[in-house]
Amino acid sequence: MRLKQTQLKFLLAALLLVMAAQTNSYAGGFPVRPKKLLLSPSVAYFFSDKGWDANRNLKPFAENGKFTSWSYSLYSEYGISRRFALVGMLPYVVNNYTQTGYKSLNQGFTDLEVGLRYYIANIDYKYYFTVQATGIVPLYNNINLGYKSYGSEVKLSFAGSGHLFGKNSYFTIENGVRQYFGDSGPFQDRYNGTYGITLDRRFKHQLSVSVGGFYSASNFKGFSPNQSTNKDFAFNQASLSYGYTFTKKFSIFLTAGTFINGRNTGDGRSASASFILKPF
Repeated sequence: MRLKQTQLKFLLAALLLVMAAQTNSYAGGFPVRPKKLLLSPSVAYFFSDKGWDANRNLKPFAENGKFTSWSYSLYSEYGISRRFALVGMLPYVVNNYTQTGYKSLNQGFTDLEVGLRYYIANIDYKYYFTVQATGIVPLYNNINLGYKSYGSEVKLSFAGSGHLFGKNSYFTIENGVRQYFGDSGPFQDRYNGTYGITLDRRFKHQLSVSVGGFYSASNFKGFSPNQSTNKDFAFNQASLSYGYTFTKKFSIFLTAGTFINGRNTGDGRSASASFILKPF
């Protein structure tokens, strides 16, 4: 039983980390024009075969354990007015954990996120301050896909554009605090900073780097085969993205990321492709 508890500890912790690590390539701190729609379908692959324990010691999973995940999501944003935008995220995951003599496969929709973004102010239409309120709705009955709890999040963003070494550049800084309403929470803090530059005068090629983290706190510290996910953990990660703009209405972003450090988490590497569509 103790061995299986350890297996589920890393499996279910990594499951939530996959969901958290999957980010949108679109810099959400910048406004979408009124009556305009932005869609961003994406696919991501995640792999982990070792993890950090409660003392931040990094060790391989027991019995050649490996965790892989494919996640698919659709992000949307609609400009209601110059100040307000409606945002949404619908994710679907396929998670697989294998270990000598043990296999676990879980797939399905996870948490639907729907929110309202408000652009508080701007400076010369180059720097934007934003606040966003989001509701979280579980779309599953399988306890291995998440907390099965409703939740809410408030996120603050600061975004801007400028020049660096003769290149157009942009940045986005975000911090969101989230509370799940189920038993033992958890309370979470998600933070991220992105800096990008365009590589040519036609604004077709761009390169960006992101550094972020995830802190989750709960009074539930233990693990059990009946427990849905790890609720008390932390990690930091870094990623590098390349984007290409085909037209004003279609772009693609390719991203590679890795965890830097953590506590009670799997140590993961990821790769993703995101598409930016502006149908109207």
